[in-house]
This record gives sequence, C-alpha cells and structure tokens, in this order.
Amino acid sequence: MKNVIFSMVFALIMTISLTSCTANLEQKGQISCTGGTATNRNDKIEKVKNAMLAMQRYSWEQGVAAQALLEMGETDLVIQMAKEAVLRQASGGRLAVIGYNDGVTDPAASGEALLYAAKVTADANLKKAADKMLDYLLHKAPKTKDGTLHHMTSKQQVWIDSMYMAPPFLAVAGHPKEAVKQIEGFRKLLWDPQKKLYSHIWDVTKNKFQRKDFWGVGNGWTAAGITRVIKALPDDMTEEKKRLIQYLKEGIDGCLAHQRDDGLFHNVIDKPDTFVETNLAQMLAYSIYSSVQAGWLDKKYIKYAQKMRKAANKKVDKFGLVRDVCGAPNFNAPGVATEGQAFFLLMEAAAKNAGY
Repeated sequence: MKNVIFSMVFALIMTISLTSCTANLEQKGQISCTGGTATNRNDKIEKVKNAMLAMQRYSWEQGVAAQALLEMGETDLVIQMAKEAVLRQASGGRLAVIGYNDGVTDPAASGEALLYAAKVTADANLKKAADKMLDYLLHKAPKTKDGTLHHMTSKQQVWIDSMYMAPPFLAVAGHPKEAVKQIEGFRKLLWDPQKKLYSHIWDVTKNKFQRKDFWGVGNGWTAAGITRVIKALPDDMTEEKKRLIQYLKEGIDGCLAHQRDDGLFHNVIDKPDTFVETNLAQMLAYSIYSSVQAGWLDKKYIKYAQKMRKAANKKVDKFGLVRDVCGAPNFNAPGVATEGQAFFLLMEAAAKNAGY
C-alpha cells in the first residue's frame, strides 16, 4: 500500500514539475504554443517555407513571400526574390509582372524587399528598379480625384488589398506622408464605423460598393499593412503614428468580436454561413505580436494571438501546406495560397521576436 501511495505522489510531483517547466519554456519561446520542441517548430517552419517557394506566384504573391523571408532574416533568398521581381518589371515600373496583370498596387508588394536587397548588395540596378516602382506609384498610377490609388489599371476601383501592397513601400522608400495619405484614402471609402470592419471593393465610376462584404483576408491585409507603416514612420510624425495605432486597434477589435471558439474566423467575417478561413487569424496574430512588442498594443491582446497561432498551426499538413486559407487561384473557397504560407511565416517570426 505504501509503495502505491509513494508512486502516486511521485507521479503527481513529476506532473506538476513538467507542467511548470513546459509553461516556462513556452513563455520563453523555447517550445511552440502547440506543443513540441523548438526543433519541431523549426522543422514545420522550414516545410511551410519550402511549400511557399514551390508555388507559382503573381506580383503580390511574390511580394508577400519576399517580405516573409525578409522578416525571417533569410537574406540570400530575399536577394534572389528581389532579382526575380526586377527581371519581370514592366516598362512603366511595376514589379514582378507575369502575363496579363493589370495590378496597380500589387507590384509594390515587392518594394521593401527590393530596397533591402539593393542596400545589402550595393547593386545600382536594384535601386534603380525600386525607384521606378516608386515613381509609378507617385506619378503614373491611376487614382481617385483625391489621390487614392486604384487597385487595377482596367477598372476605377479601390480595393482593401491595396492597404498592404502600397503604403508600407511608400513609407520605407522615403514618402511616409504619402503612405499615411493612402491609408486615409482607403479608410475613407472602405471603413464601416458601426461594424468596425473594412469592406472589400469600392467602384469609383458607379459611386457604390462593388463588394461590400467584410472579407476576412482583406481586413488582415489592412492590419498587417498598417502595422508595417507604423513601424516605418519617422519620429517626427507622432500624431500620424497615434492615429494609425488607433486605426489598427479598432480594426483588430472589430475582427475579434467575430472570432470563433476555435480561434479562426469566417471568410466573410460577420457571415457564419461562409467557410471557416485560416489566414485572417495568422494576419491578426502577426499584427498583434508585432504591435505588443513595439508597445503600441496592450499585452492583453497576446492571448488572442496565441489562440489564433495555435489554430493556424493545426492547419499545417505533412507537406508544409497551410490548409483552409482563402485559396488560390480564385480566392472564393478554402484551399492553399502563397499568402497563407507567407503569413504563417510572418506570424511565427513576429511571435519569436516578441518572445513567444
């Protein structure tokens, strides 16, 4: 009887010790929030990265993939991605154009990675290509009467996707005021102050929404794009920074009001009859980790990021594919996509930088 009691007590002590140790390690980022060692987490990240690189990519996909590699510290791959974007630069300045692509802001998604590559290699041709992309946005790209960028050359429309594609590049390329101006322009047309969410597409010609839905990934593009712009603003733009931080907080809060118990969201955020989608959770988690680390958001938001991160990790299959994101090529059903891979990597990099 004594042996049985001793064994039970010993097991209880070991369980408590292991739980405490695990919690401490997880808090320090030495194991993943989904369980397993740091080695296992690194293996998963490598698989997700390789799966991303295996995918065919349009201009914005090339850009978000390059940005993920940049924030992971993968310098050689960033340079290679930047060179490929320049190889496919259109005569007007748009980067990474493949086939018929009428994107206005999408090509600018490669901009920050290209500027970084130009700096570390001292390659004048890379800098020249970045300058051409910048000149296109500033002086050639189609815009609304108040100067807000259209999303495409073929239609007079403003898309929420552009919030990630153009403003961060403008900010790091030396035009932070223009970056803020673009955010204000997108927000003016697409923000719903009652719902605290962004609609997808405004048609300038028709003067009405082409798609009023609060698309999840679109709201994710917004949170991540504003996060990057805040980071890039110079110290003398304190008022603009405060305003953008408030925009970021409002947008995150608007999304969190619709978060499911499993940590994910519906493809159209406020419509539970649409499919359950993975990428918005990753995009918000990235934004939260980055913002808490920088001191823009309260640490209470970390619990939401951890829940979203855990849910996203469960969606990675044995090939490194992040499943059930809003899927390429049509983005109207659950599947896989370059941006889904990229934001898993961005989320994990931001979590690591923040100590989680």
